[in-house]
Amino acid sequence: MIFNYFLTLLTVVFLSACSFNKIYLQPTKIPVDTRKLTMKSATETTLVQFSDNTYQPTFLKNVKDTIEFDFTIESVVFESSNGNKLNGWILKPKNETPTITLLHFHGNAGFIISQFQAMTPLIKNGFQVFVFDYSGFGFSEGKATRKNVLIDANSALSYVKSRSDIKNTKLIIYGQSLGGHLSAVIASQRQSEIDGLVIEGAFSSHKDIAAETAAIFGRLLVSEKYSAYKSIRAYKKPVLIIHSTEDEVIPIKMGRKIFKNANTPKEFYEIKKCHMCGPEFYTDSISKKIISMLND
Repeated sequence: MIFNYFLTLLTVVFLSACSFNKIYLQPTKIPVDTRKLTMKSATETTLVQFSDNTYQPTFLKNVKDTIEFDFTIESVVFESSNGNKLNGWILKPKNETPTITLLHFHGNAGFIISQFQAMTPLIKNGFQVFVFDYSGFGFSEGKATRKNVLIDANSALSYVKSRSDIKNTKLIIYGQSLGGHLSAVIASQRQSEIDGLVIEGAFSSHKDIAAETAAIFGRLLVSEKYSAYKSIRAYKKPVLIIHSTEDEVIPIKMGRKIFKNANTPKEFYEIKKCHMCGPEFYTDSISKKIISMLND
């Protein structure tokens, strides 16, 4: 009787732990043979066509008219050190030669089509941006796990450093939400290869964000594979931490916790609006702060 009770208890704990660990990654996976995707809003329908094995996109408004952006998109496939082939996009302004590259680590859900738009407002101020999907997201191969996310982020940094059109620019890691948490870890490990770090709307640790959902049980049931607030202690280069007072996904106290552990030079930029909406509503001020961070 007692044995059965403990067996049941252990099973519940195990299943609960698995459930909690899955909250961090909610990818949208796209079959590799997909050549068309349709996205609908209240006012229009956008068709995205993928032309070849690099998944080069063409955007069509109302399914027929080509959408012209003020930036170019180059879709690439590169290999992660875990063996998975990952899809990434290099976004470049059309009218100027960029001197600063932003390596974007996106959040825990969706895929490149839904995530790249978070960074496009900054392109108008001269930045070029590299966005990519972790394993198991979009067209990227493999399984979405916290281990793979870390490996993939390191591989993306290695890839951008290998490109002649990127390696001669200043390189900033810009992470949002889960990607913001991840960015502190990567930046601390490879700070000699980057020039600065921007963390927006990030949670301080896996256990901290789990505790927001299930208090002490969340903290006990979730494993801590790596954490932003611990890793940031080892990072010595400039860091800009952005967090909204109106963020309903990740409370601002977590951004402040990361900031408290960070070394100087550092800046905390308190904004308003929604989770990960900084570049949309604070385009110019964030751009100026990034440029200033590099010039100080």
